[in-house]
Amino acid sequence: MNLTAVWAIYQYEMARWFRTLFQGVVSPVVSTSLYFVVFGAAIGSRITEVEGVSYGAFLVPGVIMLNLLTQSVSNAAFGIYFPKFVGTIYEILSAPISYFEIVLGYVGAAATKSTILGLIILGTASFFVDLHIAHPVAMIAFLLLTAVTFSLLGFIIGIWADSFEKLQIVPLLVITPLVFLGGSFYSISMLPEFWQKVTLFNPVLYLISGFRWSFYEISDVSVSISLAMISLFLVICMSVVWWIFRTGYRLKS
Repeated sequence: MNLTAVWAIYQYEMARWFRTLFQGVVSPVVSTSLYFVVFGAAIGSRITEVEGVSYGAFLVPGVIMLNLLTQSVSNAAFGIYFPKFVGTIYEILSAPISYFEIVLGYVGAAATKSTILGLIILGTASFFVDLHIAHPVAMIAFLLLTAVTFSLLGFIIGIWADSFEKLQIVPLLVITPLVFLGGSFYSISMLPEFWQKVTLFNPVLYLISGFRWSFYEISDVSVSISLAMISLFLVICMSVVWWIFRTGYRLKS
């Protein structure tokens, strides 16, 4: 493996992120604070507990996942789209580096950014609620697995997109609604039976449920099912990336 090439891509992407670090970190931290002020204080005064956990604490895994998914997709999508936009993708494709190493560099950097952001949001949340992480190793595992999986999805979107507008379509019109409808701010047991069954078709539900279990040992679905769904989505994304490089789909356009 050409680790020098992987490190060069990774380092370049991280340097690009650090140049806009202030806006990349401050915005999520402010929005997280607002979630706890609006949802935790206003709604939390009416909903004191959810399954034995204070409503403010119950929000934490959902808020982290909301930011983790959107940031993973956006970072990876922009990371690979810019070389296409400015034409440097040809230099990357002609360099003595395999497709796996290209993906490793870009996806690794995007996953690192979103993971750091997730941990920053976790730290911010600790100022508003008393946090208890029952399974810290499982929490980190779910965090990393989700970051890598959705960074791969973002990489696919960056290859597919042929304009800046398309880069925003999936994060804004697909990911965010799915997160809000996936039990981020409520337990699906609070929904009518019909909508509980409908929500089970939302893949984000399984990510949030497994992640929340690592905090409070409560979940809407089995932890093993959550892990299986994340793994399945990871395999699907890896297969699509493999197909893209095998066929050359939109790599040069």
